[in-house]
Amino acid sequence: MDSLLIQRHFSRKILLRLLAFSLVAVGLLYWNRGFIDSVYFQNQLTNVGYIINGVIAALFLLGLLNIMLALFHYAREERALCRFTDNIEGENSEAPLHEVAQGSLIGHRYRLIVRLFEARAPINHSALASTLVAAESSRYSTPRYINNILILTGVFGTIVALSLSLLGASDMLENSVDVGGMGIIIHGMSTALSTTITAIVCYVFFGYFNMKLSDVQTNLISGIEQVTSHYLMPRYQVKTENVLYEFTGLIRSLQGLVDQMEDSQEGLGALEAKMMALAEEQSGQPERLLAEMRSLKHILTEGFRLSDK
Repeated sequence: MDSLLIQRHFSRKILLRLLAFSLVAVGLLYWNRGFIDSVYFQNQLTNVGYIINGVIAALFLLGLLNIMLALFHYAREERALCRFTDNIEGENSEAPLHEVAQGSLIGHRYRLIVRLFEARAPINHSALASTLVAAESSRYSTPRYINNILILTGVFGTIVALSLSLLGASDMLENSVDVGGMGIIIHGMSTALSTTITAIVCYVFFGYFNMKLSDVQTNLISGIEQVTSHYLMPRYQVKTENVLYEFTGLIRSLQGLVDQMEDSQEGLGALEAKMMALAEEQSGQPERLLAEMRSLKHILTEGFRLSDK
């Protein structure tokens, strides 16, 4: 795992950071509760501020919930990737899916490559990577959509609040004694301020963690592609270059075998020559034995004065 350029447990770090930032935000809201009460709740002549700020807060919380669920999902994927890498680098290299979640991305990638290999189909790593990126990009589109429209809700609230202020100014022009027109103007300006503050704060907070979600996604996909290129492709992909390399190695082995056979043939030739010499030597041995026996017979005949019959 150390050879891969990925961050382990990156999703868990972002989740802890999100929890810490949320606690800090709650603390700041409690510390500035007087200012929040005066801007958001006091002297509200209409429900426009409540509605727009409520919509902004609801979108913010919905997007934040989606980000948290995505981070939990990617945390499980990172654990599966780490387990798969430990298996393939350790004692379970022949069973890399040992204790790896069946529905994990790395498990799906491994099974897909094995099926392609068993079907004798070409393995296109670029196509696999593009498919994974497209699938993961479409998985969590809600946070991206909320991130794009969150600041626009603040702009919408500002426009609506300024429209209220214009209505109040119109009433004042029609009747100079009307105090309600001034109240509407002040209420409209206050609503514009509150919606702008809400949208900006939510957008900054949400945009940061939406960016970190993209980083987590990129980190995971990068890890899967590195594992594929480092471990799976060399094991299962058959290329022309690999075949030529293996064929060259086979030719070298055959050449060595031919050399050994030539050496063995030379040894057999020498052994054959020795056996021929030994056979020739043994072929004259009976004649020598017969001559020696005749000589011995002659000596015995002469010594014992036997008749030569």
